[in-house]
Amino acid sequence: MSIEKGKENEVEVGKTSNFIWNIIENDIANNKNDGKVLTRFPPEPNGYLHIGHAKAISLDFGTALRYNGKCNLRFDDTNPDKEDPEFEEAIKRDVKWLGYDWEDRLFYASDYFEKIYEYAIKLIKDGKAYVDDLTADEIREYRGTLTEPGKNSPWRERTVEENLVLFERMRKGEFKDGEKVLRAKIDMASPNINLRDPVMYRIKRAHHYRKGDEWLIYPTYDFTHGQSDSIEGITHSLCYIGIEDHRPLYNWFVENLGIHHPQQIEFARLNLSYTVLSKRKLRRLVEEGHVKDWDDPRMPTLAGFRRRGYTPEAIRDFCERIGVAKRESIVDLALLEHCLREDLNKRAPRYMAVLNPLKMVITNYPDDLVEEIEAINNPEDESQGKRIVPFSKIVYIEREDFMEEPPKKFFRLAPGREVRLRYAYYIKCTDVVKDENGEITEIHCTHDPETKGGWSSDGRKVKSTIHWVAEKQMNKAEVRLYENLFINEDPEEVEGGGDFLQNVNPNSLAINENALIEPELNNLPVGAIVQFERMGYFCVDKDSTNEKKVFNRTVTLKDTWAKIQKK
Repeated sequence: MSIEKGKENEVEVGKTSNFIWNIIENDIANNKNDGKVLTRFPPEPNGYLHIGHAKAISLDFGTALRYNGKCNLRFDDTNPDKEDPEFEEAIKRDVKWLGYDWEDRLFYASDYFEKIYEYAIKLIKDGKAYVDDLTADEIREYRGTLTEPGKNSPWRERTVEENLVLFERMRKGEFKDGEKVLRAKIDMASPNINLRDPVMYRIKRAHHYRKGDEWLIYPTYDFTHGQSDSIEGITHSLCYIGIEDHRPLYNWFVENLGIHHPQQIEFARLNLSYTVLSKRKLRRLVEEGHVKDWDDPRMPTLAGFRRRGYTPEAIRDFCERIGVAKRESIVDLALLEHCLREDLNKRAPRYMAVLNPLKMVITNYPDDLVEEIEAINNPEDESQGKRIVPFSKIVYIEREDFMEEPPKKFFRLAPGREVRLRYAYYIKCTDVVKDENGEITEIHCTHDPETKGGWSSDGRKVKSTIHWVAEKQMNKAEVRLYENLFINEDPEEVEGGGDFLQNVNPNSLAINENALIEPELNNLPVGAIVQFERMGYFCVDKDSTNEKKVFNRTVTLKDTWAKIQKK
């Protein structure tokens, strides 16, 4: 009776239209691309996917599904320094977990290296590319600024024959790293800096995780991306808005090569409050020890969300709700949590767990009796049925559910007050036991045997129902309580212009090793997601052992999104 990770429902295509779908529908109406739609999701295998990628995945694959098209998964593996097969496998795992399937359309930019090299040769022969001897710093200096045009490299007018020879020698490894580059010959005075003779190839002696040491020169992302799209016959290349200024360059390459011309369309990337969505910065969090790994439940990676207990359905719902726009904005993390609560409320079974235990002795209950109490698994879904929970003379409740001298609006347990134990009995506090320091160590209560099931036959009512765990058959568990990884809504905002790591929350993780759980919780598999009654949603972590379960708090029960909507 638990939600297990990886159990996805069939993906539903979004119902709300957007400007990208309007463009595609117009293309189909005009029989552009013979009415076909072929998209792609092109991650770089240099880190784990994050929640921002979920938006792109949902759009790329969702668009293809909407128009009976197809979506490729292509790894843009052009930078061997930071790429790793671990990241590739993680990306595949995440895409499938979200509910999408690339079928037999798995591609790699590195498989196109020979073809892309041929494209470079064509541009050289056409007088549209040249080998440059300027250093990286000199290239930046010559490029100019947003207000000042650049100036031509001294090597810009090399002959076609000289460029062909030098480019071949670059491939053979006859020059040092950084000694020469291949640049497109476009316009050093262009108002778009991306068109000021961009670098197409650089020398890089680095081991490629797929191609080994076969290549000593690597194409840049700008020279690889559009040509890879073209080779695959992509019709609509959906990209983040940050690449909009690169679109003229994308177009220049495919047009001057005379090859199939996909249409690049940009959309706003996802920005989430209290979160950083930069793989470079996420890498720093991992490498500098601020989190344990890429799948740390505090990380905004899909692996981190999955380990924490988020569901693919909730994330897809979130992506649908935020929509697709041209203008960037910050989405409140509360909306993502709201989508998760809506999903888990319907599906997650309820159990009882006590995180901060206080011993309760029911003085008029038989010493050796262990009673079977019937509990409902999920009041939102009757098909989940019921379970049996043991009840005994000694039970444990949350310490916060008892106050010796309660304020006026405290309705839970106090001396002389009667409350309901969930599914069990009415109980009344009769005595309090303290240690030598005056700390409460246990409370004594009596139960009303006529209220079994938690209901009174004489019609009397109580103002509070509290959860509990019986000493008989209970288990200990470790519970990890997570808060936002950053203390600022915008982690990039640092007083005095400091580093974003200054906003890391030192209290983002609290570990409770003394939680008590009802026995059935001890049998749950890793990845099972449940609700601890009155405490929130929790997920069984992979660190669990046969001796002790470990639970991650997925999200609290309190939903702030409705309040935010009313503001």
